[in-house]
Amino acid sequence: MTIDANLGHDLADVVDFMVHVVEAAGAAIIFAGAVSAFAQFVRVAFRREGMAPFAQVRLDLGRFLVLGLEFQLAADILRTAVAPNFTSLAQLAAIAAIRTALNFFLGREIKEERKLVRADQAAGSAPTVGPASDLRESDEQA
Repeated sequence: MTIDANLGHDLADVVDFMVHVVEAAGAAIIFAGAVSAFAQFVRVAFRREGMAPFAQVRLDLGRFLVLGLEFQLAADILRTAVAPNFTSLAQLAAIAAIRTALNFFLGREIKEERKLVRADQAAGSAPTVGPASDLRESDEQA
């Protein structure tokens, strides 16, 4: 092998290691969020406070999911940066589109949930989460 071939191989190895680290970080963030959300759920599941505590659990879990997905996307970009070819670029584009859509919808849901929680807290009632809140929103829009 020539020096250029060794350098390219070494660079690919370093980037491959970085990809694994970033992927592991994203997975760890998602896992930590899931564990945290489950622990919060267990604490509030048997309280008689309505749906308010569950809304906070969903908001917290959503934040972890969004951050973890960002790390996963970063790993995909790193992977493609070393030796881009048409197939890997097409795969990256598809993965990026899916993850971006997931992030968009998760972010939108978090924002809407946060508005509902704040509005219900301001009104002094327990927030309604889930299908009932969807009905309430459609009633307000009508």
